[in-house]
Amino acid sequence: MWTDPATVEEPALQQLRNVTTLPWIHGLAVMPDVHYGKGATVGSVIALRDAVSPAAVGVDIGCGMSAVRTSLTASDLPDDLGPLRRRIEAAVPVGFDLHKTPVNPAKVPGVGGWEPFWARFSELHPSVHKLLDRARRQLGSLGGGNHFIEVCLEQGGADGGRVWLMLHSGSRGIGNELAKRHIDIAKSLPHNADLPDPDLSVFVAGTPEMEAYRHDLYWAQEYAARNRATMLALVQRALAETVPGVRFEKPISCHHNYVAEERYDGVDVMVTRKGAIRAGKGDLGIIPGSMGTGSYIVRGLGNKASFESASHGAGRRMSRTKARKQFSAADLAEQTRGVECRKDAGVVDEIPAAYKDIDSVIEAQTDLVEVVAHLKQVVCVKG
Repeated sequence: MWTDPATVEEPALQQLRNVTTLPWIHGLAVMPDVHYGKGATVGSVIALRDAVSPAAVGVDIGCGMSAVRTSLTASDLPDDLGPLRRRIEAAVPVGFDLHKTPVNPAKVPGVGGWEPFWARFSELHPSVHKLLDRARRQLGSLGGGNHFIEVCLEQGGADGGRVWLMLHSGSRGIGNELAKRHIDIAKSLPHNADLPDPDLSVFVAGTPEMEAYRHDLYWAQEYAARNRATMLALVQRALAETVPGVRFEKPISCHHNYVAEERYDGVDVMVTRKGAIRAGKGDLGIIPGSMGTGSYIVRGLGNKASFESASHGAGRRMSRTKARKQFSAADLAEQTRGVECRKDAGVVDEIPAAYKDIDSVIEAQTDLVEVVAHLKQVVCVKG
């Protein structure tokens, strides 16, 4: 555990204890941003032998981050960032919105294989086949909740603050539908009858249910990565229309809600990172804070004790309901001063005070990652 157990709320601690009782457990690593989730805590790295829990993965399969460093510095940005924010919002649907027509793959340079990817849609769980058109038009859209698009400035640089683009999203509605179908199937299986929490129900290796889930899971994780790549391309275009001549470095992308098949202690395991990123030696990752605070680009140190993982963000310290009761739109405006973003009651549950301190979270995992860059947002687009 990469945090003081005394700081973790009891319901979350009980979820951690529940995970350790699973017959298939190989190991559990707890990240410094840990907090209560559904079945398993957010901020868990769960390594299972010959099994995987679909509810532990969650309904936003493949949720994660993408970021790209640009050639611009702070002085290249316009004084009024409102038009840039509106241009981004016009390019990328947010909330429940989706594109009127699917994004042309030609607008997503460096990403191929679109035809075989969509051809596999017909092999997904039959209940989602009717959602093909919606899945196509949601690809390249943000969603709501804690998903965001940001324009950030690199802190402490000798070049006056290099501009970065960053975004956070996942597999949208199609990932959610696939997850719910498989969670229901897992809960109905006899071997899960006596678990401490039905939301820890698993599929086991060598069964048709496991193979069907793995197929749909990996497709949804790919959808999430393609969704972020598409959005990043649209945001890059919006920035280029605002500041002509901008150049972009190679993007960084990482899932933080996903499953990977890895090997530790000479054992092949299914590693579920629920609110955690892979931090293998040399892996670049993204650990965002809340709107109005800041984020970090990190490089993994390959710590085997954490299953080569690190935290996925600041982590919530209070529920959305509690945040809405405790804070007002005026509080949000004060805490996001200097950031071009929504400051209305609709996003009060995302107020920085509802999250843990990102600097403390980073400090707690110096044996997991090293900091490459510290970013501070100047534009934040929310669903």
